[in-house]
Amino acid sequence: MNIKKALIFGFFTAFLILGVVSLQRAMPDTKEARIYEAIKVYTPYILEKKIGGLYIIDKRTGEKESPSAKEVFHRLDELEQKWGKEYLSIENNDVLIKGENNQTVARIFLETEAERIFVETFYGI
Repeated sequence: MNIKKALIFGFFTAFLILGVVSLQRAMPDTKEARIYEAIKVYTPYILEKKIGGLYIIDKRTGEKESPSAKEVFHRLDELEQKWGKEYLSIENNDVLIKGENNQTVARIFLETEAERIFVETFYGI
């Protein structure tokens, strides 16, 4: 009887560990809230609700992308990172957001070193 209890406990533990690992993989990367929200105002991507999930809409072209519910936040991160490599730069302690004509649209002050590291790593600057 002890072997059966051990097997049941082992299977339960294995499924619990697998569940936690898969949940962690599905979560998007953590972000510095203040700087991410300030930059997000200028990104051309928005989320729109639909019956079966979410659309990612490019405000510049109106193009809708409909990834699966599991992939929507990862795909949004990919699009924002691609946009950030092209339109963001760091000068001293400021993040410069550039427009279509390579003109500076906005300047956002980086208050902490953690925010600077986040911008450099997340957006690949």
